[in-house]
Amino acid sequence: MFDDLQIYDWRERWAVGLADAGLRVLAAPSRLARSPGSGAPPRRVLALRLERIGDLLMTHEALALLRSRLPSADIDLVVGSWNGPLAHAMAVANRVDLLDAPWLARERPGASWTRLRAHARGWRGRGYDLAINLEPDIRSNLLLWWSGAARRVGYFTGGGGALLTDAAAYDPALHTHDNAMRLVGLATPGPATAPSPSPRLQLPEVAYERAREFLALAGGSTCVGIHASGGRPVKQWHAGRFTEVAAALGREYGATIVLTGAPADAAIVREVEAGIPAGVRVLNLCGQVDVLDLAAVLERLAVFVTGDTGPMHLAAAVGTPLVALFGPSVPARYAPRSAVSRVVRVDLPCSPCNRIRLPPDRCRGHVPDCLDGISAGHVIEVTRGLLDPGR
Repeated sequence: MFDDLQIYDWRERWAVGLADAGLRVLAAPSRLARSPGSGAPPRRVLALRLERIGDLLMTHEALALLRSRLPSADIDLVVGSWNGPLAHAMAVANRVDLLDAPWLARERPGASWTRLRAHARGWRGRGYDLAINLEPDIRSNLLLWWSGAARRVGYFTGGGGALLTDAAAYDPALHTHDNAMRLVGLATPGPATAPSPSPRLQLPEVAYERAREFLALAGGSTCVGIHASGGRPVKQWHAGRFTEVAAALGREYGATIVLTGAPADAAIVREVEAGIPAGVRVLNLCGQVDVLDLAAVLERLAVFVTGDTGPMHLAAAVGTPLVALFGPSVPARYAPRSAVSRVVRVDLPCSPCNRIRLPPDRCRGHVPDCLDGISAGHVIEVTRGLLDPGR
């Protein structure tokens, strides 16, 4: 039952399915009263992308497509506070609105449901002609409904389809980028081509200045970035293997190893740093740079080695060659969109399961088999291929 919902945990699927049934009754009057609209291009547009860094970056091109199709519209982009600076750097919205959903906030408590409802109902004063929810989630579809937008476009496969005027299925076989492009195409019909050239982040000069100051400590040597934190335990590779990669590349190329991470990643970054031999220069930037400074630093690296993380997508966005380690995540949906990226993974009958938020019991408390099977030697060899294109 509720097979139309793409929710792998049956208990959660049933809960969302039952909530959906109630929402159909709640939303019925507004659906019956909905005006067909004038057919004129929307003048005021609301776009929701409340999730993490990588999720926002994977929709950058779709948001740029929205802007190119509605050049004179006022577009408001709603993101979590952690993504505020990044949303401004994407340069696709007239206004960036910050809203921390409690199911997505990590470093701090999110807004209560009372505050969420009040915030969303406050959007009614903006008089949106069109609202788009770029994530398949019943809760953010509810926010879209509270906005009072005349037309509400989103996915029904995470629940809340009855709250939308135009509901689409999220295709799990496609990349997040491609799903977002299809949704914008539904909301704003037009040529089936993306803006050209691909959109770039517009980083402030102060970010480049800080990046130059940090990397000046490398003394002009080749800089190799290592992002050791997986963000979640189920996506965490062995710290010792990151150390092996750093040591080998540092010795072979005379490279400075640039360690990145958020303040919460300090313990694993220290563990990686402690194992790197004294002859290899290390620059530990963990907790010292914000997201825009990090983007400017990444842009100047020769290569970046990371798991499936937000910094992975940030490196892809600024064109940095990168090696991405994938375990339970589905590369077809989340791999970096970059010609100079390489995905490293192992084939197992159970992988990729994509059970990131609720991993199987047998994968908890240790590095899961799908990441444990990736050797340091393999990662080193793939990274050499990017550092030495002729290999």
